[in-house]
Amino acid sequence: MTYTAPQKDMLFTLEHVANANQILADIHSEIDFDTIAGVMDEAAKLTQDVIAPLNRLGDLEPSFLKDGKVTTTAGFKNAFDQYTQGGWQGLSHPEDVGGQNLPKLLATACMEMLNSANLSFALCSLLTDGSIEALLTAGSEEQKQLFIPRMISGQWTGSMNLTEPQAGSDLALVRTRAEPQADGTYKVFGTKIFITYGDHDLAENIIHLVLARTPSAPEDIKGISLFIVPKVNVNPDGSLGAPNDVQCLSLEHKLGIKASPTAVLQFGDNGGATGYLIGEENRGLEYMFIMMNAARFAVGIQGLSVMERSYQHALSYARERLQSRPVDGSAREAVAIIHHPDVKRMLLTMKSTIEACRAMAYHAAGLSDIAHHHADAEVRAAALAQYEFMVPLVKGYSTEQSIDVTSLGVQIHGGMGFIEETGAAQYYRDARILPIYEGTTAIQANDLIGRKTLRDGGAVALSFADQIGLTVSELNQSGNASLTAIATSLSAANAAYRSVVAHVLAHTKSNPNNVFAGSVPYLKLAGLTISAWHSARAALAAQAQLDAGNNDGEFMTAKIQTALFYAQHLLPQASAIASSITEGGEAVAQFDVSGFYS
Repeated sequence: MTYTAPQKDMLFTLEHVANANQILADIHSEIDFDTIAGVMDEAAKLTQDVIAPLNRLGDLEPSFLKDGKVTTTAGFKNAFDQYTQGGWQGLSHPEDVGGQNLPKLLATACMEMLNSANLSFALCSLLTDGSIEALLTAGSEEQKQLFIPRMISGQWTGSMNLTEPQAGSDLALVRTRAEPQADGTYKVFGTKIFITYGDHDLAENIIHLVLARTPSAPEDIKGISLFIVPKVNVNPDGSLGAPNDVQCLSLEHKLGIKASPTAVLQFGDNGGATGYLIGEENRGLEYMFIMMNAARFAVGIQGLSVMERSYQHALSYARERLQSRPVDGSAREAVAIIHHPDVKRMLLTMKSTIEACRAMAYHAAGLSDIAHHHADAEVRAAALAQYEFMVPLVKGYSTEQSIDVTSLGVQIHGGMGFIEETGAAQYYRDARILPIYEGTTAIQANDLIGRKTLRDGGAVALSFADQIGLTVSELNQSGNASLTAIATSLSAANAAYRSVVAHVLAHTKSNPNNVFAGSVPYLKLAGLTISAWHSARAALAAQAQLDAGNNDGEFMTAKIQTALFYAQHLLPQASAIASSITEGGEAVAQFDVSGFYS
């Protein structure tokens, strides 16, 4: 089973939920929606025909390290060359560093296709994008011109080097050190683990961005700096010099994303790796968060992408697998399992979750475009605040849902899903890392409470509730039975969401343990409610298209029915989640940890 990009739903979501036409008119008037569609069609061809067929092979024949050299899965190098030579790495980056300066909205849709086609392959691009973002924001002009064009061209790639054996999410424990040299460079010493594409054979050089401490740095997180440490030393004219003092000690053996080489890197075993300071000393964590925020949104797209791939695989199987007569007696012989009510329920759970998460992510991407490019400063500020609130939802909610959705993909296959030969299990295994890396779901949830809800007294959080209320009114005024049914569920979920925001605002200062015991449920509640809001907006748009005589009535009708399913089968969980947050924190806080051992 290969992959077909769901371009119809993508384009519908871009146009009717993410407001692409308005965004293009306001900040990208040089291109139109037909251009967007044309670029996406080319992305679909590349991902479907070249990259997707390598997905299964990469799982069976992953990257490996031998004699100090990492070799990626056969076919990856050729696919990487086609990807970078086509300009896809620079899609949304500035033109003055070799990019195409196209909207993040478009780049997000293309990113979804790439990750659906091959999650392991796409990770190289994801890490390079994050490195480029950090350099664009904090690098010197010389650094930008020396490194970024070559990363966009595919000549070089980028990596993020945060984690150490003793320092996982707590970066205050980073021990890698950087000693200043007379020529303005630094000598870097230390070990970094879990470095995605930390070594490979796809490009001639890898630009490692490394967190380290200088000798005079404070002990806590305020004492961390960020350095460029190339795998191969770079001359001022961009030519390559001698290999740097960077070694790949090993590659991790993983549950999933096996083709992606996850490296343990050793810096400085032979006198010190040459590094170059980015920005100012002791501001490294600030700069690294630029990379991490870009990566967190991208990982949310990975969650969406692997759901889509798993759904397509399960749908194909359900159409073909004959088993059992229908429960309503409509046939005397066995029918394809897609006709059985519970299989339909599982497929609808997958489909409705994917479409809701896609709509939420695309809307967030559009907000990012507005935040960075709109002419009005107040509009930019408002869009940025909303985008930042949505990043932990796109990352946390979409990746948590990817576990459930890919598990349903296995379930639909029955016993055949548990057997590796059918391929269904790979998506489940690949998805499992997504709620973990680039900040676990708990880290996203803590960010949602601490930085995104409390810092403005809940203003942005409640602004979403206000927008949802307006959509509920539109749904109720439609006179359409399906839309009013969606309104009923959405209104109840919105009330639950408001109650939890109020709870967070009222009790975090006085009883933080109780509130943070419900941080992940709060993220799931917000993600569920806000994704359902986007699903409802899509249903309203579909109904408007039907009313206008759109000739694709089957698609529009399915869009409404899918939104109704999401509202009636999944959205009712909101009230229960809210109760667990407002009433259940004490049960966690009061439990004595010694009880785990009794």
